Amino acid sequence: MSADLPAGFVPYAEPSPFLDRVGPLYECLDASGLRIGLRVMEHHCNRRGLAHGALLVAVADIALGKTIERLSDPKVSGLSTHLAIDFVRPARQGDWIEARVDYWSAGKRSATANVYLRVGEEVIARANGSFAILQPAR
Repeated sequence: MSADLPAGFVPYAEPSPFLDRVGPLYECLDASGLRIGLRVMEHHCNRRGLAHGALLVAVADIALGKTIERLSDPKVSGLSTHLAIDFVRPARQGDWIEARVDYWSAGKRSATANVYLRVGEEVIARANGSFAILQPAR
């Protein structure tokens, strides 16, 4: 499947039992920031053959949280506390979905971010989220 990936994308570096079921996910970290990508497969679709809205929510949450965690200085760990999403148009099986955060800000206790999910140049969803910054265990 790697031949189907856009240039620069590699398997997502932080798998988990949940993401193993959602994925496979891919990431690209370059000068423009962190992008999360996913090829819509049959197991991502609802009965109409469209990417399930819950899939888009998961991809948006991952892109928002991981951008804040990986690009903050110093590095932080965030926990989602709020997520709002607007669905613009559907994605179909075979589509490449790419999520890119266009704004984020992290403080000592909280962070916020905004993300657009696209298929090609078309926006399919926009989301924003808030995150609690977790303090390291002592």
